[in-house]
Amino acid sequence: MSRRKKILALAATGIFALSLASCSADAGTSGGGGDDAAAGAECNVGISMPTRSLERWINDGEQLKTLLEDADCTVDLQYADNKTDQQISQIQNQVAGGAKILVVAAIDGEVLAPVLAEAKKQDATVIAYDRLINGTEDVDYYATFDNYKVGQLQGEFLQTELDLANATGPISIEPFAGSPDDNNAKFFFSGAWDVLLPYVESGVLVVPSGQSPASNDDWASIGIQGWASDKAQSEMDNRLSSFYTGDEKVDVVLSPNDSLAIGIIASLKSAGYAPGADYPLITGQDADKANVKAILDGEQSMTVWKDTRTLGEQVFTMIEEIVAGDEVTVNDTETYDNGVKVVPSFLLDPEVVVKDDVQSKLIDSGFIKASDVGL
Repeated sequence: MSRRKKILALAATGIFALSLASCSADAGTSGGGGDDAAAGAECNVGISMPTRSLERWINDGEQLKTLLEDADCTVDLQYADNKTDQQISQIQNQVAGGAKILVVAAIDGEVLAPVLAEAKKQDATVIAYDRLINGTEDVDYYATFDNYKVGQLQGEFLQTELDLANATGPISIEPFAGSPDDNNAKFFFSGAWDVLLPYVESGVLVVPSGQSPASNDDWASIGIQGWASDKAQSEMDNRLSSFYTGDEKVDVVLSPNDSLAIGIIASLKSAGYAPGADYPLITGQDADKANVKAILDGEQSMTVWKDTRTLGEQVFTMIEEIVAGDEVTVNDTETYDNGVKVVPSFLLDPEVVVKDDVQSKLIDSGFIKASDVGL
């Protein structure tokens, strides 16, 4: 269906009776002007988040819901407990309840094609939120951070801290990857491994456990299902007990996100590791409160911060534009091929946070409170 036909179809049901452009001032974005907020009936949004078990998804969902409700939109926010059947059912109910815009952070990006086809029959517009939805033409837009860059920042951090260009090694590293059903995990790992694999191949970095993908395509072989901290802890326990007997010590752990890092840190503690000169470098992502505290305590080296407030604001702007019938702003039309189409995307930039950055980047910006991390 052409864009004009989609707009006309929505207009016929009254969705475009008023413009949402005036909401841009609340979101801090550059949409249209005006003083009157849009009526809820014309902006009916279903938000589908994967789980409440990770801090970031709670924050993402509640922030976007608040932005939309402040603009007088009708909003149905659901969390699916990391169960794909539950997410599918929730999306079906949102469409049945009149949602004309769906914002979906997929649990499994491969299984949503049928339910999104149903949504399209009701002229719904679909925005994939932070995780690409694969195998369907019925996803209209994708909003995320530059996920390859997330991993690249992790790899470059380790490269700099270890002075790998001048090191002779061997330096022991244990790499981890994210959930095999999360499309983003591939990009995270690829960004880091493109930096680090040459040093593995040259022998500067060694992987005593043998859990070393030969290429980016093998990333899922070391993936941790569901990004579960306990599964990462168990995997690290196995590696330490099997390959680090005697005086052998792990020097580096490539962790793609903070939830895995928490499990890895717990495993290291159980094995007798403590912050100090011989403590390994550990990467992360998301700036979760527990991990920021771990950074301050010397238990984690860094995290890649994705200010999810800006992601929510960008998606809010997209919704403004959809409801107003305007062209939706994207900045990437080449990278994210879901197997059926290249999905028009808006990519935001992540950044590294280390101990010295916590106050200036995270606390001063209001992302977290000093009291949340013991300051």
